[in-house]
Amino acid sequence: MADGRGPGWRGEGCAETHQRLVSAGAAVNEGHKTHRVVVVGSGFGGLFAVRELRRAPVEVTMISRTAYHLFQPLLYQVATGILSEGSVAPATREVLRGQRNARVLTGDVTRIDLVDRTVTSVMPGKETITPYDSLIVAAGAGQSYFGHDEFAEHAPGVKTIDDALALRGCLFGSFELAEVETDPAVIERWQTFVVVGGGPTGVEIAGQIAELTRRTLPGEFRNVDPARSRVILFEAGPKVLAGFGGRLSDKAARELRRVGVEVRVNTKIVGVDGTGVDVVAADGTRSRVDAMSKVWAAGVAASPLGAQLAGQCGTQVDHAGRIKVEPDCSLPGHPEVFVVGDMMSLKNLPGVAQVAMQSGRHAAAEILRRLQGEQSRRPFHYRDKGSMATVARFRAVAGVGRLRFAGFPAWLMWLVVHLIYLVGFRNRLTSLLDWAVAFGTGGRSERTVTRSAIRRLQAEAPPRLGSDHGSAQPSPSGTPGRLGSSAPPTRRPPQ
Repeated sequence: MADGRGPGWRGEGCAETHQRLVSAGAAVNEGHKTHRVVVVGSGFGGLFAVRELRRAPVEVTMISRTAYHLFQPLLYQVATGILSEGSVAPATREVLRGQRNARVLTGDVTRIDLVDRTVTSVMPGKETITPYDSLIVAAGAGQSYFGHDEFAEHAPGVKTIDDALALRGCLFGSFELAEVETDPAVIERWQTFVVVGGGPTGVEIAGQIAELTRRTLPGEFRNVDPARSRVILFEAGPKVLAGFGGRLSDKAARELRRVGVEVRVNTKIVGVDGTGVDVVAADGTRSRVDAMSKVWAAGVAASPLGAQLAGQCGTQVDHAGRIKVEPDCSLPGHPEVFVVGDMMSLKNLPGVAQVAMQSGRHAAAEILRRLQGEQSRRPFHYRDKGSMATVARFRAVAGVGRLRFAGFPAWLMWLVVHLIYLVGFRNRLTSLLDWAVAFGTGGRSERTVTRSAIRRLQAEAPPRLGSDHGSAQPSPSGTPGRLGSSAPPTRRPPQ
């Protein structure tokens, strides 16, 4: 038992398990001097777990495919030009700089070996194998297309910084391309924005795109009017923000319509391509919406690591790829391994930031209790602190316990909560200033559109068959001019 892998880690009776866990911890420390904790993922679950261990006599290694901690609830504001990416994604090394027992490794985790207790991560040209005594898996979730992964090429999600920056380029670049266009049908296609999914992310994105087109961009273009843009939100269910309850859901829908969003419920997306989406209404009627900009916010799927772990320990994953865990968030048969946040299936808990934060802390606390010889395997109890979503400027909906808020009071609650959970004073200050500009004046400080973003958009555009005109050049008076015909761009996939 000198390697610390005694049978007590395999989940026998409670008293016997407790005694063997303590013995195993002592053996590990004897052989390795310090207990090794590996944390996979730098999101809310991973970061809060590492911080919980800051004063513990352990060696903590965080392994993540990105070198930053992402505040995912505010990604839509990066995409719509309100916040910079640095405000919502500080470097993980900077965040953990003062925690001397923690180190950070960047790499994509490809293999977790429960028998040998190792984590394999890769970077281009380099493979790293990291041993562990205790493991916390908090790899999060990605976008789900419900079996239609081919939709991702033309309707990306908003789950990463790369996604948000690509969407920003698409939104602002669409108006630049519309400005030099002469065909009204093509202009309309550039100025139509489709958002799929009526949950918090979809509602917040749709609301901010509408604010962008109605408050920020009008007056800046001469050939097109951004205020005439269409923003269409599709939801397969009967209501947007269904989880907030009927009253708040109805208020959110009314507010979305007030700012110019077309809300279409009971409508399913059945096809997505470069120039639009095909939809089916509740009565079976099929139609098409032409749009160059599409955003997918309709579902999530847990990291594939969940299925890999399930295959090794003989448990199951649910429809979203989340692995079923014990009440203390540990893996069945492997109490030294914890799965937290969006990857765990436990008591039908929602995939929200608070679940990740609290379960990450709980897993770290369990490890500490075992090392200190205390009774462990305490069940995880989630404390619901409420849900909230912004709909438009100074307008939000929030539910805290049995209390329901809407409008400006809910928006103030949203503002305070997000300021509290942003990492670092500098990020809080810069975000507050950016919000003052965006919500107070309508301005957006993050509007840079790169040439590569424009080229990707042009690659999506269909060939101009039979057209005798190319792009327009506005005259000094603002009247669109005409250029000679141009060859259609070569169609290539987005990069």
